Amino acid sequence: MKTVPRIALLVSLGLGVSHGLAADDMSPQVVEIVAKRFEFTPKEVHLQKGKPVTLRLRSEDVTHGFFARKLKIDAEILPGKTTDVTITPSEAGTTTVICNHFCGGGHGNMKMKIVVE
Repeated sequence: MKTVPRIALLVSLGLGVSHGLAADDMSPQVVEIVAKRFEFTPKEVHLQKGKPVTLRLRSEDVTHGFFARKLKIDAEILPGKTTDVTITPSEAGTTTVICNHFCGGGHGNMKMKIVVE
């Protein structure tokens, strides 16, 4: 009879472990994006539709903006600080992200692409 409770305990532990792995699978992926006059690095990011992602934004020089209307992102990136924006893209397609905070003469060309597959 002592064997049955041990088996039940092992089964319970096994279910708990597999459940824990499933929860980790839903943790947002983190993508690092650096802003500096007059570019974002990387210039293009690929994301998966329906999968949460945290965009970890930082500036190497001055305050920049990070704006993507289609993805409902409007963030300010302050120098010396990290700004996290977590999204779950719901539609496939390509979105252009722009700096919407004037950062100097080349500001109008400061763009990057987010591709949702």
